[in-house]
Amino acid sequence: MDKRIAIFDDNSKRRESLEMLIELTDGMAFAGSFPDCSNVINDIDISNPDLVLMDIDMPNVNGIDGVIIIRKKYPDIKILMQTVFEDDEKLFACIRAGADGYILKKAQPQELLNAIEDALKGGAPMTPSIARQVLRFVGSIENKKQTEDFNLTARETEILSMLVQGLSYKMIANRCFISLPTVNSHIQNIYEKLQVHSAVEAVTKAIGNKIV
Repeated sequence: MDKRIAIFDDNSKRRESLEMLIELTDGMAFAGSFPDCSNVINDIDISNPDLVLMDIDMPNVNGIDGVIIIRKKYPDIKILMQTVFEDDEKLFACIRAGADGYILKKAQPQELLNAIEDALKGGAPMTPSIARQVLRFVGSIENKKQTEDFNLTARETEILSMLVQGLSYKMIANRCFISLPTVNSHIQNIYEKLQVHSAVEAVTKAIGNKIV
């Protein structure tokens, strides 16, 4: 079944171009588009998306507040943030709010589609430059925490290290010579042992506890 994608963006031309891109992509279906998050719960109820493409800077109710509102009722919907700027403060606000990934609007269409697919599979897609900022930020905030023993296996530690590097599930599978279901199984075990629920949380905990 096609994955349903909803769009929140105040730029009507961009909404139209994203709608066209989604409709032309196998495995994806356009669920609806909205100019801001003023009625975000109602919009989600109507569009029933698997993933939301969320602009950050919108009038009335912005994307960061939109994520917070969505997460309260729909914790399992994937949310991929989009912005023109690599703004540290807004980036980390998005992550704290519960976003699953963060990509610049200047990314090429295929990069965006790859990020959507990665997020739908449980990954934490980020533009490389943004990933570096996250690592620096998390390292500076978390490196004073006491190291804990999470009893990860050697393979789980290896895969967690690849998540920290920003690799997608497919890339991890190729590098480890294992199937995607096997990668998913390892990552679910990692989440359980670290007591986290997303790749972003796993990466944060891995760096903060110096696991990798």
